[in-house]
Formats: sequence, C-alpha cells, structure tokens
Amino acid sequence: MRQGENTSASTLANNVVWQTSSVTKAQRAVQKQQTPYVLWFTGYSGAGKSTVANAVEQQLFDLNLHTYLLDGDNIRHGLNKDLNFNDTDRTENIRRVGETTKLLLDAGLIVITAFISPFRAERQMVRELVNKGEFIEIFMNAPLEICEGRDPKGLYKKARAGEIDSFTAIDSNYEPPLTPDITLDTSIMSVDECVANVLAYLRSAGKLQEQPR
Repeated sequence: MRQGENTSASTLANNVVWQTSSVTKAQRAVQKQQTPYVLWFTGYSGAGKSTVANAVEQQLFDLNLHTYLLDGDNIRHGLNKDLNFNDTDRTENIRRVGETTKLLLDAGLIVITAFISPFRAERQMVRELVNKGEFIEIFMNAPLEICEGRDPKGLYKKARAGEIDSFTAIDSNYEPPLTPDITLDTSIMSVDECVANVLAYLRSAGKLQEQPR
C-alpha cells in the first residue's frame, strides 16, 4: 500500500490549503477584455449540442474573444476515461467538468460545454460552483424521435438492442431544464439560427464585448 493511501477525504480536506495567486481572475479578464462565463449546452444525444457549441465558439473566436470548448466525448477520452455511464459516474463526470470549468473561468476564459448532463441537480451543482450570472444554461430541445432518427454515433441503435446500459432517454432519465436561459430546437432551427440566438442573448445580457483584431 502506498503511503497515505488509506487517508480519508475529510482528513485530506483538513490538510490542504488553497494557494492564492497574485494574479486575480478580474485581472485576467481585464487583460483579455472580456467577461468570463460558461455556455452550458444540455440535451439528448443527437440534439445538436456539439455542433452548435462548436459553431458558437467559432463565432466568438472570430470576434477575437478567448474561449475554450469542453465536449463530453473528448473529456471521456482523458480526464474522465475511468468513469462509466451509470448515474453515480455521470454525476462525478459533471462534477469534474464543473471544477474544470471553474478553473477556466478563473483564467478569464469564456467556456463552452456540450454534455447531456441529464440531471437537474448536477447542472445546479455546476451553477453553484461559479459566480452568480456566469452559468448560462442552453437547452437543446430537439424532440427525442428526431434525435434518435439522426443517431449520428449509432448509440440509440445499440441502446435499443441492449448493447448499451443506462442510455439517456432509453433506460435512464433526462430531466429538462425548468427555466433555461436559452432554448434551441434543431428540428426547426438551422445551426446559423441557433448561433444567432445565442449571440443575441449574449449581447442583450451585456456579455459580448466584441474586440477589433
């Protein structure tokens, strides 16, 4: 057994002290001339989260803003590759993403995420991790039959065949946001229309400081 392997989480917490940086979050934001916030895309698999999130990041980048996109599949290739898809691991997946998001916001970045994040409690957990007004919830409200018809990764087919357990909307629940900041439906809206809606919201909320190149 490695030294300290049996140390409890509570004991560790009592012996770990936060190291304060001499450069603050506010200073990093001023340097980048922008307001940090997270655009949190949630919805069924196939609802268009990654597609629209990627297009939004491209638009913000083109406006000379400093961004970073966290995508569910990419995160599970590295940071969260040890996690499964049961409810407990899904919650831990989002907890880690939330903590990563908090660090990126502290760096002064605009963070864009694309995760099914099926449970309201886990999305609320992330909201409470960051400052008030920094969490912008975007509900990709494409109907399930449309998402399953698209099935871009063949996951619905596998779930229906019993090859995947705990798949959202098949044998695991999805809890839609009750009061999302933005609602988009890719069954009736183009990607460009979705992006335009997001940018319009950011402008109206005073969160889009467009910078000349």
